[in-house]
Amino acid sequence: MAKSKILVAVSTPWASEKLTGPIADLARRLQADALVAHVAQHHDEDEHDSDARQRGEQTLRLLVEGLREAGIEADGLMLFSENVSKAILNTAKARQCTLIVLGLTGKGVLKRLIAGDVPTSVLRHADLPVLLCPANWNGMI
Repeated sequence: MAKSKILVAVSTPWASEKLTGPIADLARRLQADALVAHVAQHHDEDEHDSDARQRGEQTLRLLVEGLREAGIEADGLMLFSENVSKAILNTAKARQCTLIVLGLTGKGVLKRLIAGDVPTSVLRHADLPVLLCPANWNGMI
């Protein structure tokens, strides 16, 4: 039987730090490996094109290293796409993941309407379980 694989999609270094403990615990209990993905996108406040890549690399490094230190087999994957939810779903399918974990940003309804709501899109189109972690949540899964 193939080992389970959790796709953890993170958007910020803050999310990576916050999710390290809960994801390590979940992966241990599911006897799963972790694939940490970040979809790099250019933000208005970015001064250079490389800012999105640097932010993504930091985000991936924090969670991947934290999971490895906790004894979890983990790899990081930088994705580049204008359609974040599609990139997450395509990666989960291509890498044969058994669960997608997303951290919610705490954006208000108006910002989600303007920028797009990645978690809702992933939920609507996923053909595997999706776990959403609210921005104000602290604890284990």
